[in-house]
Amino acid sequence: MVPPNASPWESRVWRDELARAYRKPEELLSALDLPCEPELDASIERGFSTLVPRTFAAKMRPGVRADPLLRQVLPDVAERADKQGFTTDPLAEQAATVTGNLVQKYDGRALLITTPGCAVHCRYCFRRHFPYDEHRPGTLDLAMAAIEADVSLSEVILSGGDPLLLPDDALTKIIRRLDSFPHLRRLRIHTRLPIVLPQRITAQLLDLLGSCRADIVVVVHSNHAQELDDVTQRAFAALRQTGLWLLNQSVLLRGVNDTIEAQVDLQSATFAQGVLPYYLHLPDPIAGTHHFFVDEQAGQALHREMQAKLPGYLVPRLVKEIAGEPNKLIVSSKD
Repeated sequence: MVPPNASPWESRVWRDELARAYRKPEELLSALDLPCEPELDASIERGFSTLVPRTFAAKMRPGVRADPLLRQVLPDVAERADKQGFTTDPLAEQAATVTGNLVQKYDGRALLITTPGCAVHCRYCFRRHFPYDEHRPGTLDLAMAAIEADVSLSEVILSGGDPLLLPDDALTKIIRRLDSFPHLRRLRIHTRLPIVLPQRITAQLLDLLGSCRADIVVVVHSNHAQELDDVTQRAFAALRQTGLWLLNQSVLLRGVNDTIEAQVDLQSATFAQGVLPYYLHLPDPIAGTHHFFVDEQAGQALHREMQAKLPGYLVPRLVKEIAGEPNKLIVSSKD
């Protein structure tokens, strides 16, 4: 049942907003009163096309090329450069694939690729080179059979792409089936939609999440306080009323949020909207993303500043992922 005080959107609203999204860099730049850049030709996108919902673009500052939200989504000529150590699969997810769309890197948890689609194409995306054609949801039955048979699993993570890009009916089918497996105690949903397309929070989605036997954890992805406003707060409030857990993970990105001011504002803003800071990821060395990279030493120095300026419950774990390790490595330093 939808909580009585929730304020979800009608299902058609988010679909209409997604249909209106910017799909060309020049359209986005024009909307922001910025000059078109001739060097931003189609070759820069390298098969990873521009996609930016207008609801997200509306939070960008007109006339500011260095806007931290614009920097995350606008193609950059730096993406053409080949940098040593930056590869298409630095986390070795292909080697960790159990079935076509089931990935297991850690004990007790498995990750289900639910869809190749996202509502926004972030240029630093760690799956921008992921071979989704080899991980199609058509193999869902095989993945479900593997999950049902593996009673060592206590948690399944719905990922993608973005699982909330699925229509409510398709998402319901997946979650209901997972919720029927008694050994699964938690279902985790990793999503950016409450940030970039909050209208995705519909009554049918709330009804689904609020009626699950398993504990539901929704991990959203916000990188900058400017991404949060009254509309995201409405989405979070509706989600919270179903009784689920809301966490935020972000990526430490050069030129976006790699200052103490940006991090203090972000952690304070997410908490103010009812979302607990969870992870601050050092960026993965993904081909075409070196211009966002912040190294471990710089990340640790920034994290020490955060510890000095924020209460402990507002300081996310600083982590990095290394292929083959049994867990994410916490690299926070108190020295």
